[in-house]
Amino acid sequence: MKKQDSFYFDNFKDCAEHSLRAARLLDEIMSNYSRDMIKDYVDRMHEIEHSADTKKHEMLQVLLKAFMTPIERDDILLLSTCLDEVTDKIEDVALRMYCNNIEDIFPPAKAMVKVVIESCEEMVKMLEEFKNFKKSKTLHESIIRINTLEEDGDRLFIDGMRELHTKENDPIKIITWRELLIYLEKCTDATEHVADVCERVIMTNT
Repeated sequence: MKKQDSFYFDNFKDCAEHSLRAARLLDEIMSNYSRDMIKDYVDRMHEIEHSADTKKHEMLQVLLKAFMTPIERDDILLLSTCLDEVTDKIEDVALRMYCNNIEDIFPPAKAMVKVVIESCEEMVKMLEEFKNFKKSKTLHESIIRINTLEEDGDRLFIDGMRELHTKENDPIKIITWRELLIYLEKCTDATEHVADVCERVIMTNT
């Protein structure tokens, strides 16, 4: 593979790894939640998001000057944007926890974060293999796995909403965690969007 082509695929993988770091940090926040520590955690999360943004801008600068690209420019731009969105959505959850000054963690949210981590792990695996998309025998398995995890996230979201509205009596907690569960569900949606773009590239280029 030409060095120039390799840059794009390496950048995709690096961005996915940033999303995985963000997901693991979110799990750490929920596992060790403390109001006194949340601001420090949010600052750490923003550092990851900022670093991911830098990777995206590096991609755009190279793409702007490129004469030939390994896949269509529109697909490169779309995939880069979708990857950026994953990290952004994960950061959004931490920000809402901070802004809403939550007291404690609603248990179903922890289960949803575990699915977000699994989705990001599979996304990294998928993008490590993406450079071989024309002949890969494992890429499609990762795409299916991410789609399945998104469905798992949907089920946990529905179950969590049900539990929230049937067992919680504090209206403030209901409003707060309803919002946070919606934000968490968007995280797995975002990983599925990445998988969908990869599948589109495979379908149009092989």
